Amino acid sequence: MKHIIHFLYLSFGLLFITSCASKKSMTKEPVKGEISKQSTQIPAEEMSKHLFVKKVIDNGVYAPNIVGKISFQLTRGSQRISAPGSLKMRKDKVIRLQLFIPFLGSEVGRIEFTPDGVLVIDRIHKEYVKATYDDVAFLRSNGLNFYSLQALFWNQLMIPGEKQVKASDLENFRVNLTQAGDFYPITLVKGAMTYLWNANKNNGRITTAVINYANSQQEKSVLTWNYQNFKSIGLQYFPSTQSFTFTTRQGAKARQHGEVTIAMDEIKTDADWEERSTVSNRYQRVDAEDIIGKLLYSK
Repeated sequence: MKHIIHFLYLSFGLLFITSCASKKSMTKEPVKGEISKQSTQIPAEEMSKHLFVKKVIDNGVYAPNIVGKISFQLTRGSQRISAPGSLKMRKDKVIRLQLFIPFLGSEVGRIEFTPDGVLVIDRIHKEYVKATYDDVAFLRSNGLNFYSLQALFWNQLMIPGEKQVKASDLENFRVNLTQAGDFYPITLVKGAMTYLWNANKNNGRITTAVINYANSQQEKSVLTWNYQNFKSIGLQYFPSTQSFTFTTRQGAKARQHGEVTIAMDEIKTDADWEERSTVSNRYQRVDAEDIIGKLLYSK
């Protein structure tokens, strides 16, 4: 049980760290019928690229709720910990991960992201972390908000600082339509950030998202997020398995902070669940900066 609690906080830290890589990201709203209005002004090759990006955007699931039981695994060095759990997401409202005691089914804890901030509840030790995205220094300096993490969990493209992709934004994406293989790479450069998505040439589904950050102080970070086992939700498809890794580099020294894998046993669109968690007044509040610092620099 101690391993699962440690796993809960490691997962919290890794999710926070990976979120930094994407800065102020967006959520997808389908771009409908806007490209054709510009067709007489855009060269044929560029139009083909815009149409492919539009196809990728429109692939997003329309259902406002995604829920399901999951197998949650964290690998960090030689340590690998697994736990059953659940994932509940409501578009533009909440992302909630819950972990349970194997076989018994009692909740060990939960991680909940909302537009207002993050909440982590440790049921065993009756502790919790509650923070806005401005409360943690490195999140504040990177301009993190809820929508960056949502775009990754919902298998979407993103525009930093925007909540939706407009027709005028499509020209910011670069697509290599001559790429060999099964995927077209889509790239976006924003300041020190470089975003890369690999999307299937035929159906436009995103299978990998890679976000690179590099500054003038030789600090670099790479987030790699993979999507597999797509299952149908209505007319759209959603990845039932997601995994991500985050690596930082300072000068010549590189460090991988761990790999998280979320495998959904089933994907449902149920709406009958509470949107926000509440914390008992018997629980003690723990400082988020302390936990993040320990996770970042612990071996």
